[in-house]
Amino acid sequence: MNFIAQIRPAAMLACKTIRSNLRFVLPNKPHIIHILEMPATSPMEAARSALKRYFGHDDFRPLQEEIISESLAGNDVFALLPTGGGKSLCYQLPAIISKGITVVISPLIALMKDQVDGLEANGINATYLNSSLNKTEARKRYAKLFAGEYTILYVAPERLMLSGFLDDLKKWNVTRFAVDEAHCISEWGHDFRPEYRQLSNLRRLFPDLPFMALTATATDRVRDDILNQLRLKNPKSFVASFNRPNLAYRIENKQAVSQQILRFIQSKPFESGIVYCYSRKATETLADRLRQNGIEALAYHAGMTPLKRGENQDAFIRDEIKVICATVAFGMGIDKPNVRYVIHQDIPKNIEGYYQETGRAGRDGLPSDCILYFSAGDVAKQLQFIADKSNRQERDVAQEQLRQMVHYSESSECRRKVLLGYFSENWTQPNCGNCDNCQNPKETFDGTLAAQKFMSCIFRVRQSGGFSVGINHIVDVLLGSRNEKVLKWRHDQLSTYNIGEEYRRPEWQVFGRELIRKGYISQNTENHSVLELTPKGKSALRERESIQLTRPSVPKERTRIRPPSTGGIECNEELFAILRTLRKELASEQGVPPYIVFSDVTLREMARDYPIDEDQLSDISGVGLKKLEQYGETFIEAIEEYLEAHPEAGVNFNA
Repeated sequence: MNFIAQIRPAAMLACKTIRSNLRFVLPNKPHIIHILEMPATSPMEAARSALKRYFGHDDFRPLQEEIISESLAGNDVFALLPTGGGKSLCYQLPAIISKGITVVISPLIALMKDQVDGLEANGINATYLNSSLNKTEARKRYAKLFAGEYTILYVAPERLMLSGFLDDLKKWNVTRFAVDEAHCISEWGHDFRPEYRQLSNLRRLFPDLPFMALTATATDRVRDDILNQLRLKNPKSFVASFNRPNLAYRIENKQAVSQQILRFIQSKPFESGIVYCYSRKATETLADRLRQNGIEALAYHAGMTPLKRGENQDAFIRDEIKVICATVAFGMGIDKPNVRYVIHQDIPKNIEGYYQETGRAGRDGLPSDCILYFSAGDVAKQLQFIADKSNRQERDVAQEQLRQMVHYSESSECRRKVLLGYFSENWTQPNCGNCDNCQNPKETFDGTLAAQKFMSCIFRVRQSGGFSVGINHIVDVLLGSRNEKVLKWRHDQLSTYNIGEEYRRPEWQVFGRELIRKGYISQNTENHSVLELTPKGKSALRERESIQLTRPSVPKERTRIRPPSTGGIECNEELFAILRTLRKELASEQGVPPYIVFSDVTLREMARDYPIDEDQLSDISGVGLKKLEQYGETFIEAIEEYLEAHPEAGVNFNA
């Protein structure tokens, strides 16, 4: 701690006087510049110096240093980092400390603009070329490119692959390429675009330049396809953990879901969040409901005009509204780091989509919530939609993906273990401490009798008619239903008819799906999802094997979850709110999203450490040289004013 920090508890009331009296011994702005610009003896020392100077960070995130080192050495690199893992810095830092231009192939116009705004705010010369520019502005940027005034150029693959543009690249002293969202290059990638496949031509045109491919999602098959399509030469591959420790995962029983969502959002009045809904109509309905209850919310879906979608997205990014109610059309390329919760009103189609969508929460590393409202009725609706698919292969894949999603939702295992297992990552910790199943483990019980009844019913139905049925029909028989099919097939005459009155329909459905997950029952997706006993199930039925089942949860009015055990920054919440308001005002004046000014992490550290001079402020994460010069005085004055009005704040908080 420096001198100011040491005396802070005893003299906050006189902070302005202290600052003026000690200015002659404290490092001033030119001195800070001198320190940051000391010559580096190696490329990585230069990278680390640039990390502090431009981005205000003292340390790299996991794998960033290794990836940057390989790129600076001129090697091709493949990097698979989770959402919020700091992919952009992996090519931005090499670009900053190298000569020439780094060309970044990016799929979305909005993402390009956000990236360039952020780089310019940090004092880095960057630009983009895309269809959003008028001819006059495009010509200006082309002229600066020919003059060598830019360090980083963002461009879409559609523009990049134009023959004239490729000719221009050869004149711009391009020194490396970075392909962001690289899974788009793969025919197996979920965002496949034909122009991405043409990027293989770049290797032929620029055979000696290093390439970097980055993605947040890629199966082994997609990864191999990326390497082949880009023709990467002996690439160094880096795969980070998919674990997001700051995200709290939980599943809640879906009841009056709009009321459930409303209560949760009301508990976080100052935070931003995304609510994913299955249908366009649902987004509109929920946004209306939230607004009627005083919550700033808008809808987003593909049925809107591009102009309206853009307006609503911008309002969310700029913190003009708190909540966006959206279909899955919303999200890719949204680099808003302070999304504090992601809610799924309906079950997603697959785990990969769910992971991507929840990954939009807490990109700054601060604690954030991921809530899924689950009901068996939603699963049935999804299965019906899948059944309507004409292509059998698509049907089978969709059914299997949904089955995995249902398994995740109903499992009593650690949510992280299931999620990471999907991405072939082994989670060995017995308790993650940050999901509902680990914080409130589900109760198991001796479910032998229930399992025997369920499996016996499958056996008797098959025995009586020579055909199998789905889970809902088995439950109908167990509960003594007199619906048309039960009576038509004389299943009301079976010995298992009406023997399951001790449990309700949803509970029997849960038991059935758990028996499927445990391998006692198979579900034939090729034949209307009918149930069959597996050899394991037949043996258990015959031997009356003891079977443990998860006790069905009793719906609660409201589920509470303990705060996450990792990722939080305790601070003076009142001062944090003041600084957040100040950030919003500055961002509005400059026409940029608030996070471009400072992240929540930076503001919370300010509200924790009370920096009252430029030296102290430069020690705050995210305060680089350009932002120190541009915003330092304004934020220091706000902190000083707060301490003058609350002289006890520094004493009490730092005691």
